[in-house]
Amino acid sequence: MNPEHRQLDYGLRFDWGLRGAEAIAAGVDVAVVVDVLSFTTTLSVAADAGIDVLPFSWNDESAVDYARDADAVLAVRRSVAREGQISLSPKTIRETEAPSRLVLPSPNGSTIAFALASEVAVCVGASLRNAYAVADWIVHEHGPGSRVAIVASGEKWPGGELRPAVADSYEDRLRDCASGRELIAMGFPHDVAIASELDDSDTVPVLEDRVFRGQRTGRRLNKLRAQR
Repeated sequence: MNPEHRQLDYGLRFDWGLRGAEAIAAGVDVAVVVDVLSFTTTLSVAADAGIDVLPFSWNDESAVDYARDADAVLAVRRSVAREGQISLSPKTIRETEAPSRLVLPSPNGSTIAFALASEVAVCVGASLRNAYAVADWIVHEHGPGSRVAIVASGEKWPGGELRPAVADSYEDRLRDCASGRELIAMGFPHDVAIASELDDSDTVPVLEDRVFRGQRTGRRLNKLRAQR
């Protein structure tokens, strides 16, 4: 790999997808995975509910075994979820009795987080719901001079190639972007609405031993709300 693509001279790095994560993660203090539609939004809702979330690559038979071995509930595909089942749809977290542990596979954000678990000291999940909380947590836990890699997960074309998604660049008009319109057309407008809850969460999902556990920053988030 071209060493310039690794951004080693920069304290704040940014790239797209799994290959981008692998390129820029070396030596950072914190890696931030962003997958607004929908992994990190659903992750933040789960963390708010006190659920430990295990990231995993895409949902196949190996995910069934992984969830069983981890004594966790396995989220199903959004398109086949029935009442009472949890999927990548954040709405299902709010409507279902919260399990203590959840395996939440996705082809983008969860796959990247799973890969980074063995590559970086600290990995967190960020969405529009907890963007301020994540930034604030990094500054207070690791200092303003910490080295941070931000990975926008993006989407995939049918052939598997990376499709950069404006939603993962903190776009504030999620209903109008391609991924938001796609979810609405599929019958999941509520997922786009939940993803648009800007800074409604004070929980930072932190990956420890391959498990995301929520850490709260409520006092500082309340200060932000008071300033609005």
